[in-house]
Amino acid sequence: MQTKDIFNVFFREKPAMMLVELKNAKNEIYASSLAKNIDCTYSHVVKILQEMQKAGLVIFDKQGRLKLLTLTKKGTEVAEHIERIKNLL
Repeated sequence: MQTKDIFNVFFREKPAMMLVELKNAKNEIYASSLAKNIDCTYSHVVKILQEMQKAGLVIFDKQGRLKLLTLTKKGTEVAEHIERIKNLL
C-alpha cells in the first residue's frame, strides 16, 4: 500500500492537508487559493474551514471582501502532528 493510501485510511485527506497547507503557507492565504492548492472545490473548503473554526483550529480575518486564514496555536500543533504522522508512513 502506498503512503498516500495508508494515510487516507487514518485521516480524511482534504481536511488534514488543509491544515498542513495552512501551516506551510509562506504568504497570506485565502479559502480560494487553499482550494486550488489542495485540488478541492471552494464550497467544500469553506464548509471544512467553518468546522475548523468552531473547533478553534483556524481564524478568519476579514479584509474587505476577502477572508485571510490563520492557524491558531492549537491548529498549528494539530498540523504538525498530522505532518509527522504522514512522514512516518
